[in-house]
Amino acid sequence: MAKAPAKFVCAACGNATTKWAGRCEACGAWNTISEEVPLSASGPAKKSLGGIRGKAVPLSDLSSTEPAPPRVASGLSELDRVLGGGLVPSSAILVGGDPGIGKSTLLLQAAAMFARAGLKVIYASGEEASAQVRMRAQRLGLADAPVKLAAETNLRDILTTLEQERPNLVIIDSIQTMWADNVESAPGSVSQVRAAAHELTTFAKRNNMSVILVGHVTKDGQIAGPRVVEHMVDTVLYFEGERGHQFRILRAVKNRFGPADEIGVFEMTGAGLAEVTNPSALFLSERGKPSPGSVVFAGIEGTRPVLCELQALVAPSPHSQARRTVVGWDGGRLAMILAVLESRCGIPFAGLDVYLNVAGGMKISEPAADLAVAAALLSAREDVSLPPETVVFGEISLSGALRPVSQTENRLKEAQKLGFTSAIAPSGGKTGATPGMTLQQMGDLTTFVGDLFGAG
Repeated sequence: MAKAPAKFVCAACGNATTKWAGRCEACGAWNTISEEVPLSASGPAKKSLGGIRGKAVPLSDLSSTEPAPPRVASGLSELDRVLGGGLVPSSAILVGGDPGIGKSTLLLQAAAMFARAGLKVIYASGEEASAQVRMRAQRLGLADAPVKLAAETNLRDILTTLEQERPNLVIIDSIQTMWADNVESAPGSVSQVRAAAHELTTFAKRNNMSVILVGHVTKDGQIAGPRVVEHMVDTVLYFEGERGHQFRILRAVKNRFGPADEIGVFEMTGAGLAEVTNPSALFLSERGKPSPGSVVFAGIEGTRPVLCELQALVAPSPHSQARRTVVGWDGGRLAMILAVLESRCGIPFAGLDVYLNVAGGMKISEPAADLAVAAALLSAREDVSLPPETVVFGEISLSGALRPVSQTENRLKEAQKLGFTSAIAPSGGKTGATPGMTLQQMGDLTTFVGDLFGAG
């Protein structure tokens, strides 16, 4: 490949020549000419930036301030909470979830609410016919909402329609069904999903409209398709829940306009998804009489405290390899808790099957649940029930020490609001006086085991 010719530019006047000289012929300045280095010289000429200059980007300092982005509230308080206060114009949102979990129902309700709030909304479905979407809208009581429907998978036709209609919000259900005719692969493939997501997000931002993309998930719960799709959008929401439970949780795992890990709780009913303003009471509503293995954990999801029940069952294993089954928590962290209990407290679980479940279809990820899990395991193993009015939270280290967790005061206030009168937590945490709550603080796991179960 031929080498690109050298270019010499005068720093005083900007005159360009093909060879170096001590004095500029244009302005007469001395020692101002230097060779201009290309922007990109690596790789083939057609795939590098070359020497063509672009325009300078305006810079600002860290002390500069900008107004907060305007938001449009949908009227669904749980959805607005997860979005950070409402829908931001020109934002791109990706909503993922298992098939049949209720993604289309949620977004159809949201589309109707946004349309009633004054936005021009288009709902483009690539999986259902317009008649099927209308039937769902009639069942949900949303037939009078001014939402425009489209049943199409051709991306070029959808973008042409959006350019003519100029909506404020467009919902694509789903991104895996979109087909771009300039990509030579089947719909749903990695190339098609990446190309469709890129075209839709850039088109929406260029035309000052918001776009919500629906994405299916794989067996391990990740958005099907390339991971780069999650990087293209501003917000990534996961719609979680078990089909056997009526609870549904909308969780923000990425949000450029609000807090991540915020959750919104819904209840699936015959008339659609109903908001749950007090999720702690809902998760504990099915809790029966105190029984061995049942512990109430005071957790934090995003900015809100949430109480849920942890259930453990420990039974002799009929097999040579004992089973470890976990629902709603990290299986690797359960193995760590079992190892700490055996190594630091002398409580073996060899030859015992261990089952752990988070009641209500809730999924917990914070380490503050360690102490509640250990309490549930010991309660089930020793066949001893914990006091029913007690909540437990705290992180366990590999040394057996109990580490304090954040927002202890908020956890205690939520527990007190639901009628709990005592709490067990690690010592050293920042706590304030909570009327009606007795706080029992412990420094290590051995003390915890000895005080509650008379062993250690």
